[in-house]
Amino acid sequence: MMPDRATLRLWLLRLFSAIPTARATAPKPGLWTPRRILLIRPDHVGDLLFATPALRLLRDSLPDAHLTALVGPWGQAVWQGNPCLDEILVCRFPGFARRPKESLLAPYRQLWVTARQLRSEPFDLALVLRFDHWWGAWLAKLAGIPERVGYDIRECLPFLTRVLHYEDQRHEVVQNLVLAQEVVRQTGHEPGDTRNELEFALAQPDREYVDRLLAERGVTPTQPLVAIHPGAGAPVKLWSVEKWARTADALVKEWNTSVVITGGQGELDLAWAVCAWMRERAIVAAGLTSLGQLAALFARCNLVLGPDCGPLHLAATVGVPTVHLYGPVDAAKFGPWGNAQRHIVVVSQRSCIPCNRLDYRDDELPQHPCVREIEPDAVLEAARKALTS
Repeated sequence: MMPDRATLRLWLLRLFSAIPTARATAPKPGLWTPRRILLIRPDHVGDLLFATPALRLLRDSLPDAHLTALVGPWGQAVWQGNPCLDEILVCRFPGFARRPKESLLAPYRQLWVTARQLRSEPFDLALVLRFDHWWGAWLAKLAGIPERVGYDIRECLPFLTRVLHYEDQRHEVVQNLVLAQEVVRQTGHEPGDTRNELEFALAQPDREYVDRLLAERGVTPTQPLVAIHPGAGAPVKLWSVEKWARTADALVKEWNTSVVITGGQGELDLAWAVCAWMRERAIVAAGLTSLGQLAALFARCNLVLGPDCGPLHLAATVGVPTVHLYGPVDAAKFGPWGNAQRHIVVVSQRSCIPCNRLDYRDDELPQHPCVREIEPDAVLEAARKALTS
């Protein structure tokens, strides 16, 4: 009987991991300070925000180390202003670009090219912050980085020199922090700043831009403001346009608030559809903000609502109460981080939640209405709790 795809991939990964790479040998046990550390995190906004406490711990614990982040172009702006990093490199990680897949060989061609580029920088330690990212672990080995640290996921193991046991039910913030603490301890140092607050630097020009944007649309500095961000990275996460409109109208009447609908350039149609279904007036800011400007806009709000998505984690990071609609993704591991009274998760009663699957085809979506089944009354009740917390 032929092995399944996962088993075949594991065999091939083990085979490729046996190919030697010529670079410096690993350090001897005991106290040592890595000179240059490569932090690999291929994900999008929310997961990059979840890793910011780990960045802070590494910087505080190893102040003389040069910290370089390797992120996707979709995540560069999240860490761009982070004071804990010395350098950011960009890689269009296969499988994370949210676009049609290329040929089967394309990820491996890119692996070779990126590894050759990384060899020009003398990294002596790589930290694979995403627990299951075997491509990143393989990249670190192919780049000749002598120390490669990550979690003990079977696909990653062949390429790592030091591993930590992965405990499945820990939140992603804790996963990142624990891995960073282990790196510090393995160098013979004691972990420094272990605070777990997320971090995003708000820039004054972005605040000023938002002030002008709102003033031009008749929102005064003291006017209550609620943001609705209806978009998400996977169709199965989306709520209905009509339900967003009903919820927004109810908030306007109950709280005498202005409503701003946010989104990226690709979410303009969705934002305007919500606005068109509303009976009350709304401001559409979709496509008008950079990530920093969106953070500043959220910081001006009294509440932000949306499905499970990176911008909602951004809102929570800048200190705004939030309401998150969750379905397929496990909120215990990837939900909002912070005070549960201020950052509230709403789910339907489906017994299959969470399935942690996002790649449903369009024709499969009607059979997976876990988010769409949530009723506006449940979202409004959560909004009231968040607003009065």
